[in-house]
Amino acid sequence: MAVDHVDVLIVGAGLSGIGAACHLRRAFPARTMAILEGRDAIGGTWDLFRYPGVRSDSDMFTLGYSFRPWAAPKAIADGASIRRYVRETAEEYGVDALIRFRHRVVAAEWSSADARWTVRAQRTDTAETVTFTCGFLYVCTGYYRYDEGWSPRFPGADRFAGRIVHPQHWPDDLDHTGRRVVVIGSGATAVTLVPALADRAAHVTMLQRSPGYVVSLPSRDRLADALRRRLPAHLAHTLVRGKNVLVTMAMFQFSRRAPRLARSLLRRGVRRQLPADYDVDRHFSPRYDPWDQRLCVVPDGDLFAAVRQGRAEVVTDTVETFTETGIRLTSGRDLPADVIVTATGLNLLALGGIELTVDGDRVDPARTVAYKGMMLSGVPNLAMTLGYTNASWTLRADLVAGYVCRLLRHLDRHGHQICTPLAPDTDRLAPIIDLRAGYVLRSVDALPKQGPTAPWRLRQNYPRDALTMRHGPVDDGVRFSRAASPLPANGASRA
Repeated sequence: MAVDHVDVLIVGAGLSGIGAACHLRRAFPARTMAILEGRDAIGGTWDLFRYPGVRSDSDMFTLGYSFRPWAAPKAIADGASIRRYVRETAEEYGVDALIRFRHRVVAAEWSSADARWTVRAQRTDTAETVTFTCGFLYVCTGYYRYDEGWSPRFPGADRFAGRIVHPQHWPDDLDHTGRRVVVIGSGATAVTLVPALADRAAHVTMLQRSPGYVVSLPSRDRLADALRRRLPAHLAHTLVRGKNVLVTMAMFQFSRRAPRLARSLLRRGVRRQLPADYDVDRHFSPRYDPWDQRLCVVPDGDLFAAVRQGRAEVVTDTVETFTETGIRLTSGRDLPADVIVTATGLNLLALGGIELTVDGDRVDPARTVAYKGMMLSGVPNLAMTLGYTNASWTLRADLVAGYVCRLLRHLDRHGHQICTPLAPDTDRLAPIIDLRAGYVLRSVDALPKQGPTAPWRLRQNYPRDALTMRHGPVDDGVRFSRAASPLPANGASRA
């Protein structure tokens, strides 16, 4: 059986994978690469999610790539625009030719004797198993399952005469025009769906068990509009990107250090968007502090506008049962519905579900510690992309890609073949994702851990990360070696 070998194998052709390939192509034009993508299109999340109104909840000056300016008018962009941006970036840098579509990676086995990974992928169109080898494996799959979202079992769901859909798999044939829609959920997906559906639906209800923080931001960046008229595109992009990073970080730090004041200011912002007699405390005042969960952004206050105009309402209650015609709440109220949307969250999945083996021993990701938030203790020549929870995903994806380039240069310069993070000597470990959102709490135990200090701490601080990832050492906490060198005894904890 023929086996393809490349220097670097990237898993995933979404925002992270395409960005990683572009960074590597620019840094190492002669190095061989391939990208394995389980689906049949570029875009990852932005190709999978097709529900009405799907958009970013980060501004595109930070969600876009550092090396390719975002040129569209809206800073908070719709899914189709983001998908087009990722695809055009791949074409511009020639990395679209590296993609093997319909190749879902199922297993990767590392050999220290050969200093290479053997990667098995299953073709989703033919079920054929295809094998690749590589010197470095770069996993850009995000951290949630693509094949299914989280949907709790609701009593009586089989009795409901209408349609029940999950946003992650929105049906092409669903026409909600003139229909009554109930959206269950209070997160980013729910607050996006409600105003988008309300444009054509008879009425939309957002049913939430408890409220989340919702903040209205302009869909266009006035500073960006002004700078674009006066400066070259790359310079304008860099300046606006820097400004947005600083504003986001300042808001996060302020919320952490003065949570009561931050809560009050957020509540005041909501109050200005709604009628004077609206029950803001019940529907938009969470029990937790800001940034214990990610804030939900609504561009130009579209959710609040839909509520003000009576096209949508927010109901804070719990489901007793689905009925033939809708949902009966614990309070006794009935919500009539023709369509029920379960915007109830995601399922987490470490490393895209790839089964890792190092020298014959299976690696349990949950028993590893993340080195600089991008490598795993005891697992050689493997990087993963994990974005920020308090800022744009791509800010960190860009830093990780740049660090991988630094690491590969270090290997070349010193004649090494293998880089293996060594587990820190501490039992003070914590979940790698520090949010208290339901989708995190359900599955966080299956993810890698982080330590108490650098380089084992995933800091939610882009300016500090930018300094250390671009200019800090690459040999702190890492063992470098060549083929046939045994792994140290204090490497990965293995299952």
